[in-house]
Amino acid sequence: MKTTKEQFPTKTSLVLFFLKGSIGLFIAGVIFSMAVAFLDMVNPKIIQYTVDYLIGDSESVMPFYMQMIVGITGGREYLRGHIFVVALIVIAIALLCAVFRYLNKMFNSMAAEKLICRMRDILFEHICHLPFAWHSENHTGDIIQRCTSDVETIKMFLSEQLTSLFRIVIMIGLGMYFMFQIDIWLSLISAAFIPVIVLYSLFFHNKIGSAFEIVDTEEGKLSAIAQENLTGVRVVRAFGREKYERERFETKNREYTKMWIHLMKLLAAFWTSNDMISGMQGMAVLVLGSVFCVQGRITVGELIAFISYNAMISWPVRMMGRVISEMSKAGVSIDRLRYIMNSDIETDREGAIEPPLNRDIEFKDVSFSYDNGTAEILKHVSFKVKAGETVGVLGGTGSGKSTLMYLLDRLYNLPEDGGSITIGDVDINNIRMHYLRENIGFVLQEPFLFSRTLYENIGITNKSASIEDIRRAARMASLDETIKSFDDGYDTFVGERGVTLSGGQKQRTAIAQMLVSKPPIMIFDDSLSAVDTETDAKIRAALDKNVGQATTIIISHRITTLMHADHIIVLSHGELAEEGTHAELLDKNGLYRRIYDIQIQGGGEDIA
Repeated sequence: MKTTKEQFPTKTSLVLFFLKGSIGLFIAGVIFSMAVAFLDMVNPKIIQYTVDYLIGDSESVMPFYMQMIVGITGGREYLRGHIFVVALIVIAIALLCAVFRYLNKMFNSMAAEKLICRMRDILFEHICHLPFAWHSENHTGDIIQRCTSDVETIKMFLSEQLTSLFRIVIMIGLGMYFMFQIDIWLSLISAAFIPVIVLYSLFFHNKIGSAFEIVDTEEGKLSAIAQENLTGVRVVRAFGREKYERERFETKNREYTKMWIHLMKLLAAFWTSNDMISGMQGMAVLVLGSVFCVQGRITVGELIAFISYNAMISWPVRMMGRVISEMSKAGVSIDRLRYIMNSDIETDREGAIEPPLNRDIEFKDVSFSYDNGTAEILKHVSFKVKAGETVGVLGGTGSGKSTLMYLLDRLYNLPEDGGSITIGDVDINNIRMHYLRENIGFVLQEPFLFSRTLYENIGITNKSASIEDIRRAARMASLDETIKSFDDGYDTFVGERGVTLSGGQKQRTAIAQMLVSKPPIMIFDDSLSAVDTETDAKIRAALDKNVGQATTIIISHRITTLMHADHIIVLSHGELAEEGTHAELLDKNGLYRRIYDIQIQGGGEDIA
């Protein structure tokens, strides 16, 4: 689900957005990194002039900073007699480098953690506001993988590779400058290898990027399988599917492993070849430099300095290749996050209002089909729910019962030609979405409970609810006595997705969870399917007595659950087949009557 106009059209735009608040720290880290690079380049010069100017008798032309160091430390003759002073200078520079390195690491680490914190916060908030349809189209495991592994990959690239790129450029630039000062031809031979390494790295850039994208996608699929099996552990074990699911996971894991091995082979080939080219460069400089020194073209000190500079730029050149290869991986991860950030979030229309919702609800010529290519779910459905009424919705599987309620709660939006839904003559599209959902209590057939106590789960919809409010809601849901039988009572910890509770207990907890918020509109989407008939009757009686003026919509397959409703809607294949009271529908001798005969007179349910 993409926006018509992307908020982040390029990778750079998304990175700059994430960097807000931490870019200053990154710049500070880069400055200290560049200072380290400059100080590293001073030491070979000091060694060169120590060998040629102090130990030897060469009259070298020294740069201003070397003349300044010699002047401050007592002059040439003094230093010849006190060589240890030069050693102290080298140690002082090394200590200063250590301080700058520490500051570089500190600022880099602070920036990286601030960046990753902002990325996680923004991604989580954005995902929370994405439409229900988007979540239906994307695997949870893949979303988690994008928000963890991909975020970490981007953080590592920005905090390690990209910031070191500035230091690499400075080191190569200064190194080549000093090397050209020593000997132009020897410098040209050394420099000739640099474009070879860079071009070679660019060649591998696309190969590594494509391989990493495939690996990243497969990791998301593997995570999705693991997540599905962990959350559906009851179903897997109940049907003895452990072997099948294990083999399914192992097959996907082997595929993922093969792809990683392929990627590692590419990286191994890249780094081995890179090392070989760098080794050839070092050997060429050493051999030709020695020849030039014997010929008298350069001094011994200059040869030592040149070899030092060549060694110092050798690693940055190779690192530049690594930065390019890591850029491929980071680019893939940024694109995967751009997919999330460029997906449309739910927004209110301009001028959206917050009208009272204890009003009549009307579905007018509602038609709807999902975006996944399935047939039309609802076809020109029209009916009215009067304020304060209890309305029952009956229909077979796939008849569109739940879809109607999803549309009312705006979990899905009606297309422009799909009719309209109004509350008190106000189109729900003109009502603030958060306000609408806050005032519609929705209990699903498969409720989701959090890994918290029963007290916290029931009170999650109303943070200001007292223990008496929670117990009252639990009593209405026929749950209070059950909770009292637990050792820890309301402090009983509920496992992930309520795994420690039975199906009926989970449904009753979800009902209490909704009742504690006292919404003006209550929807029960087949949420009594896992409770017995007696408990079903108790809950319905409690609702009739306590919900007051709330409008109640009950979806169920059971006639006994719906027969006492003020009005009953019967759906068949997405169309409104019948509507009326229980008695009226029996007299029509239609679909409702046939279901009634099967369930009641056929012994499917006990009407008493």
